[in-house]
Amino acid sequence: MIVMINGAFGVGKTTISNELVQVVENSMLFDPEEVGYMLRNVLPDKVKQSEAKAGDFQDFQLWKTLTVDIAKHIRSTYHVNLIVPMTIRKPEYFHYIFDGFSSIDQHTYHFCLTASKDTIYKRLRERGEEDGNWCFQQTDKCLQAYEENNFGEYIDTDNVPIDKIVETIKDKLISF
Repeated sequence: MIVMINGAFGVGKTTISNELVQVVENSMLFDPEEVGYMLRNVLPDKVKQSEAKAGDFQDFQLWKTLTVDIAKHIRSTYHVNLIVPMTIRKPEYFHYIFDGFSSIDQHTYHFCLTASKDTIYKRLRERGEEDGNWCFQQTDKCLQAYEENNFGEYIDTDNVPIDKIVETIKDKLISF
């Protein structure tokens, strides 16, 4: 099984994903941000400037492909369920990765966590982010994308305890 946990920076993806790893049998966290960081470190500046002008590693041609390929290799090598936190707002990137994950495991699920802008900003500040940094700059873009496009199953995290969100996801996984 592959469980994608999507949403804006600060919405609670990593927290929820870490909790899911504790309650979903035989699972591990796979964070595609790590793929992006690796690409940022190894790609020449010329490639980075031509492919990701805005500084978003998701725009690197290799990011989507490697994200799916690495998930495939982790699944086939370690035979574990993957919990995948990611902020993905571009529908074409979402579909590429979701379809790629689905080709690896037909039991691929996607949940998009939502919260108000005020809640997201509060959570970003609580985790030590500085106002105006990359995470803050992405909030409006993410909220707009999640409103204008169909990102599947939405779960509101405003004023909802972590254990309740985890239980909601777990219940939905059982019912699928």
